Amino acid sequence: MARSRQFHWLLLLLWMAIGLLLRFANLTTKSLWTDEFSTIVFSLGNSFLTVPSDQILTVEQLLEPLHPDPKNGVGSVLSHLFGESNHPPLYFVLSHFWLRLFPATAEGLVSPEAARSLPALLGVLSIPAAYVLSKFAFQSRLVAQFAALLTAISPFGIYLAQEARHYTLSVLWVTASLCCLTLAARAIRDRTSLPWRVCFIWVIVNGLGIATHYFFSLTLGAEALVISAMGLVQSWRERGIWHPAAHWQRIWAVVAGTIVTGLVWLPMLQDIQDSELTRWIQQSNRSGLVWLEPLGQALAGWVTMLYLLPIQAASRSIVIASGALLLLLLFWTLPKLYRGIQVQSLERNRRLGVWGLSGFVAGAIALFFIITYLFSTNLTSAFRYNFVYFPAVMVLAGAGLSSSWDVATRISQTAADQVSPVLLSLARSSSRKAVVLIVLLSLVGGLVVVFNLGYQKTHRPDLVAQSIREQSEEVALVAIAHQTHGQTGRLMGIAWDLQNPANSSFTTDLTHPSKERAAGLTPYFLLAHQTQNPRSVVNTLRKAIGQLPSPLDLWLVNFQDVPEQPLDNMLSQQNCQSATKNRYVDGYRYRLYRCNHLQTQMLNSVSKRYSQKNGSR
Repeated sequence: MARSRQFHWLLLLLWMAIGLLLRFANLTTKSLWTDEFSTIVFSLGNSFLTVPSDQILTVEQLLEPLHPDPKNGVGSVLSHLFGESNHPPLYFVLSHFWLRLFPATAEGLVSPEAARSLPALLGVLSIPAAYVLSKFAFQSRLVAQFAALLTAISPFGIYLAQEARHYTLSVLWVTASLCCLTLAARAIRDRTSLPWRVCFIWVIVNGLGIATHYFFSLTLGAEALVISAMGLVQSWRERGIWHPAAHWQRIWAVVAGTIVTGLVWLPMLQDIQDSELTRWIQQSNRSGLVWLEPLGQALAGWVTMLYLLPIQAASRSIVIASGALLLLLLFWTLPKLYRGIQVQSLERNRRLGVWGLSGFVAGAIALFFIITYLFSTNLTSAFRYNFVYFPAVMVLAGAGLSSSWDVATRISQTAADQVSPVLLSLARSSSRKAVVLIVLLSLVGGLVVVFNLGYQKTHRPDLVAQSIREQSEEVALVAIAHQTHGQTGRLMGIAWDLQNPANSSFTTDLTHPSKERAAGLTPYFLLAHQTQNPRSVVNTLRKAIGQLPSPLDLWLVNFQDVPEQPLDNMLSQQNCQSATKNRYVDGYRYRLYRCNHLQTQMLNSVSKRYSQKNGSR
């Protein structure tokens, strides 16, 4: 027994080592994007408001909020976060202390390693957390090992861990809360009181989860559905029979405590509802096939928890082949996992884990679709929000694979006339070879994320920066239509990649001649703030062009909401000629104009003098 326990611990350490390598591999070779800049700036206790809008900025001025300031404390973090963002503070406070452990770069900026290493490390901790949850839910070391292994190599899990964001911490709170849920479900089934220490831990975990991400409330909602369903089933089975319900009193105590921890954030949630920062996820107008879009997005998100192929490769044929193969893998794998989970439900103690976690996942997905379709907020469009139920999916998948792993052994140990048809069905459709293949394919998906062929960053400033380096040689002005710090972060991403081309992603060719031309490039930046006056952006841009030397390369980024006619007239007056068509990459729509406004001013001056001379005659 001692040797068996030691073997399982060594095996778990192996999965953690694999997960560590996958999460830290190429951690900083991918570009920082808007949301990550938000994490960094607020974690440092800095503010985006120190970056002025409507005036020309250098790289140093634009990236100023990324400079660590020893004077900033937790108070600065909370003040700027609550004043400028829409997130709860726990992760930002932890990140604040974490960033202090790392030295700044040569330019005095925060290092990407510092920003991303904390979520990566928390992602590694999710592996033993999945093991513990499996032990609680199924009381099986084999299930726990498979759940830990799948968590270690999950493409979705690796994607979350390589973002300088708060999602891996949220995953840990979800896992811990589900551990308490499984204990509560067992107490309800057996009509025993949940220990007070578990009640206390559950309330604390739920409070910390809400303080990390508001969408953790969806986890709580799905848990409430599971507990409610268990109560209804228990009441229906025992109708007409009175039993003392003392075990429910402590469940209600947990509910009350959790509500109290959530009410603290209610004022902020009310402000968030109409926030400009959340408008991107709102989808009010749907027609035709657009109604099916959330279903496709949800399906794609579910698949990537287990599998991912290079669907973001440069070759279109590879992308199409990868998408088709992913669908085939899905249809091949689901029946095996489903039958494996059915086999787990044959045992009384494991049946509760199956129904509890399956009900939780189904409830969470139902809440996603209810919010998406009834409240016009498309939660399925951002795969990262699936952290709400990700740990439960991994445990259920581990349970399904563990059944396939030992199906032959279970049949051999069971009398011929007592073998369950479900067990026989699983034996016919799956085997240990199929399990090994599923694990290897999942590992391939993890490597796809590591090498940036899938789950690329939501925004791609590196590609915009590459275009600027390739086509601009001297003075360039990169202007973006500005509303919130989201646009500031987008522009920061371009500036960061222009200053640090070695950190650009794998699609950037660093041997390109543009790297040499970039040495003579002088980039400037402009946050052209959009006011109620539709011409404000145009006027700001005109002023900025006049302040820079000529000739000038003008890069307009995300100007699609600026009135087209006034903008075109102004550019024509400044002798700015379009050099490229509109280009689109994730998060950016941009276009290059070549401006020679000094030549225009000279012509206007000559024309004015000629007119005055003729007038005097």
